Amino acid sequence: MPGRMPGLGAIHTVEDVNARIASPHTADWPLVLGLGAFALVRPAIRIVEDRAGLDLSPTAPIAATIAVTVVWIAAAVLTRVRDPLTTLLYTGLTYGLLSIVLSAVLSPLLLGHLEGPLARPLTIVAVLIVNAIWGLIAGAIALMIQRARRDATGGTP
Repeated sequence: MPGRMPGLGAIHTVEDVNARIASPHTADWPLVLGLGAFALVRPAIRIVEDRAGLDLSPTAPIAATIAVTVVWIAAAVLTRVRDPLTTLLYTGLTYGLLSIVLSAVLSPLLLGHLEGPLARPLTIVAVLIVNAIWGLIAGAIALMIQRARRDATGGTP
């Protein structure tokens, strides 16, 4: 049916899109906050590696990112969130904000001076954009999985 996207409701205008997608009202906020905090495992790995004098392979951060992404997608699908795209978009933004705060708190303690996005404010926008895109990609995958599961079961997720 023209103007209709399965699982998103009637989409006729840009206002419809804006009202439906990325609305804070459609996000599952407890899940957003929990998954955003969970993703702090990524910088934690780097901190432990640095403090312990370890030299993990360059694949460690990539593996951590993949693992976090899988957890985000699985959580959105298994909890059957109403809007995985928006929920994981805000999860990415939450992680971005938490990582900025973590950097601001830990860098003076561990390095003796401020490092990270707050030391270079122009990078704050880049951090938020990159993590929003990460969340959108994970959300799109979760949405596709939800739709496939719904289609496979005849309408029930």
